[in-house]
Amino acid sequence: MTQHSHDKAHAAHSDRPHRHHYDADMLSVEEARERILSHFKRLEPVEVDLLDALDMVLAEDLVAPFDVPPLPNSAMDGYAVIAADLAAASSGSPVELPVAFTIAAGALPEGRLMAGSAARIMTGAPMPDGADAVVPFEDTDELERRGRGASGTGADRIGVRLAPAAGDNVRRAGEDIARGELALRSGTVLRPGAIGVAASLGRSSVKAYRRPVVAIVSTGDELLSPGEEHQPGKIYNSNAYSIAAEVRRYGGVPLMAGIARDTIESLQDRLADALKADMVVTSAGVSKGDYDVVKDVLAKNGAIALWSVRMRPAKPLAFGTLNAPDGRKVPLLGLPGNPVSAMVAFEQFGRPAIHVMMGRGELPKPVVQAVLDDPVNNYDGRRVYARVVVYEAEDGTLRARSTGTQSSGALMSMAAANGLAICPDDVAKIEAGETATVEMLDWPEDVFSRRPPPAS
Repeated sequence: MTQHSHDKAHAAHSDRPHRHHYDADMLSVEEARERILSHFKRLEPVEVDLLDALDMVLAEDLVAPFDVPPLPNSAMDGYAVIAADLAAASSGSPVELPVAFTIAAGALPEGRLMAGSAARIMTGAPMPDGADAVVPFEDTDELERRGRGASGTGADRIGVRLAPAAGDNVRRAGEDIARGELALRSGTVLRPGAIGVAASLGRSSVKAYRRPVVAIVSTGDELLSPGEEHQPGKIYNSNAYSIAAEVRRYGGVPLMAGIARDTIESLQDRLADALKADMVVTSAGVSKGDYDVVKDVLAKNGAIALWSVRMRPAKPLAFGTLNAPDGRKVPLLGLPGNPVSAMVAFEQFGRPAIHVMMGRGELPKPVVQAVLDDPVNNYDGRRVYARVVVYEAEDGTLRARSTGTQSSGALMSMAAANGLAICPDDVAKIEAGETATVEMLDWPEDVFSRRPPPAS
């Protein structure tokens, strides 16, 4: 959420009960994000195969070495003609022309089209010299001639029922991109259309700013890896997988660095593997009551600060840098251990860091205004990110329904959510029926389906 959208939300709730007393030691979400992002910069460019560059940021200007399309060509399946020959043509009085030749897509015309004749032509095939328009098949009598048993693809003559204008259904050479034109500027996000443009210029690879490698380290004696046999008193390491999925979704490359047990040796081993990455993300071990070994090892290997952020969930946060053997200072983001807290904190702080490294800037999430089906309570003066599903009601308004319990350990409520409804830190409650700002997690297909979710 940008400062602008936060201010917008604040203004929208200005007439509601407010709290004004904050813990002075707590950082706002914006303050924490600003401190974190100051440690990140755009990574170096690399040569990437074209499809692998999807959603990366172009690191070079792409200038067209030739016209696209390279020759005038047909925009339709039909007949290339000289428009002046058909000035009198109509559905009631078709003009009949001899068919001089056929031009298939990818083939060159056999010669110049002479006055008073037509050439059968496929979409994308080069226009013959002399022709200045294309009449679609449906505006000729080709099908009727076939039905009467005419030989070949239709007939050696064709009746045209339309008087075309010069240029009809003809794509000019360079109509899309002219030779020497700057087709894609450095800094362009390579979405599918841009990938297609690069391919149309003959590029099989491009230079793009590298995807960051994000190492994920989970901590705790209680953790099992998925696939291991379940044991009493143990839990499966879901955080590593939900965070890795977020990393991949936002353009990074997750590096699963394993589980660190609550010993100095185990955590140091995991960090040694993790320091190959561009950023390290840990989960758990950042609250005041957590094992000191986590904080001590992190501090010993770099400079780590523990923060309280004025948000719920995800109040405790750690951030700093670790000293890598190659001399780099690798940023570390320490997330809370509760699964929802970890995901919400990553959305607010890890996601923009990935985008900065990719050259995309912070790239704020889209926000919408939605009418709440359920209230959002703010018990302790922190900005609340409530899990909701946004949907379009039958009257066209956007509504947001709670996905259930807002416990920071209830991962199912996060799996069901497509947005986070925001209650500002100084607003005590947003009532059902009131409008709230919602930061969208998914966008937009699952919002505009006109299928309200089942009531919880």
